[in-house]
Amino acid sequence: MDLRKIKKLIDLLEKSKLNELEIKEGDDTIRLSRSIESPHAPAPPSHTPAVFAPAPSPVAVEGAPSDDSSGGIAVTSPMVGTFFSSSEPGSVPFVQAGSVVKPDDTLCIIEAMKTFNEVRSEISGTVAEVCKSSGDPVEYGEILFIVNPG
Repeated sequence: MDLRKIKKLIDLLEKSKLNELEIKEGDDTIRLSRSIESPHAPAPPSHTPAVFAPAPSPVAVEGAPSDDSSGGIAVTSPMVGTFFSSSEPGSVPFVQAGSVVKPDDTLCIIEAMKTFNEVRSEISGTVAEVCKSSGDPVEYGEILFIVNPG
């Protein structure tokens, strides 16, 4: 994609009511996002809820955790950032494989632009798998945990 097309996409985003725009052209992908911050905007919430989706099969997504037909639910990253399993280096992780969680329990922290965002559980269950290590970069929608409901 050339610079003129990108500039036109930016103008399109500014003139529209859209907050985000993603365009794929062949192997190229561009994602534009409107900054919603303003001096009068309310402060962001203290935590960002986790995004839940059924765990994909290993064939569908390379490197995805295996779904052992136990009904595991994937907890995905709500944003791009850095994964941290505990509140500070060397301390005990919020959860590990085998940990029992209930709604609103902190699962991890995602640091994005010097802001630490807690990812909290929305369901009760047992953590079957922790898919990331502290310090790993994560993308939006990337699987962080597999939780077996119950």
